[in-house]
Amino acid sequence: MPSIYLSPSTQEYNPYYDGGGSEEYYMNLIADAMVPYLISSGIEFTRNTPDMTAASSIQASNAGDYDAHVALHSNAAPPNLSGQLRGTDVYYYPRSDRSRRLAEITAANLKALYPLPDQVRAVPTTSIGEVARTRAPAILIEFAYHDNPEDAEWIKNNIDALGRNVVLSLCEFFGIPFVEPEPIRTATVEVESGNLNIRSAPSLTAPIIGKAPDGAQLFVLGQYDGWYVVRYNEYEGYVRGDYIVLNY
Repeated sequence: MPSIYLSPSTQEYNPYYDGGGSEEYYMNLIADAMVPYLISSGIEFTRNTPDMTAASSIQASNAGDYDAHVALHSNAAPPNLSGQLRGTDVYYYPRSDRSRRLAEITAANLKALYPLPDQVRAVPTTSIGEVARTRAPAILIEFAYHDNPEDAEWIKNNIDALGRNVVLSLCEFFGIPFVEPEPIRTATVEVESGNLNIRSAPSLTAPIIGKAPDGAQLFVLGQYDGWYVVRYNEYEGYVRGDYIVLNY
């Protein structure tokens, strides 16, 4: 299953227009909102912490083997334009086709949420470290301008919707189903013989990434079209619902 490095802003010194919270605070709320959608959709993640910096987040990301690096930010206009600008920018590294594709997918989906969709764009950059210096294809999302009252209130009022939207884009990028969260349950494998195949996608032709014997206990993270997203030991993938029994 795919894995990401999730990097919400560590800039606690960037206050919102009304002083009621910072960029770091609200971006971590969006990261929190992403977590149940990531789990149910089978996307593994590692997340930075507020005591880190952009540099240490890049270092931690590059120390792992991630399929994408996703940085979450809100924007601020130059002092002479403070409070006057609006819009959503999704930055990508122009020398990476995968970075660009992820940015374009993310921008397209955010257009459905942002009240001024013509002001949502994917933007190339070679100067932002979390886009240009990561091993994994990276994007940095500037959701809106936190010094603009309308933009800041839009972020505050759409925390869960923004988290859901970003995970929806990641699923599209990785080519896996988006699965709505549900309570994590346990299940028991029931096969007549052999083992239950755990696959990388909900298809009988998808690669087998692990096996679970009859009677094994699985954690069920979500369900999609007759398949379940499960975790079994170190494996996380899809199994046919015909061969497990949910433990209620």
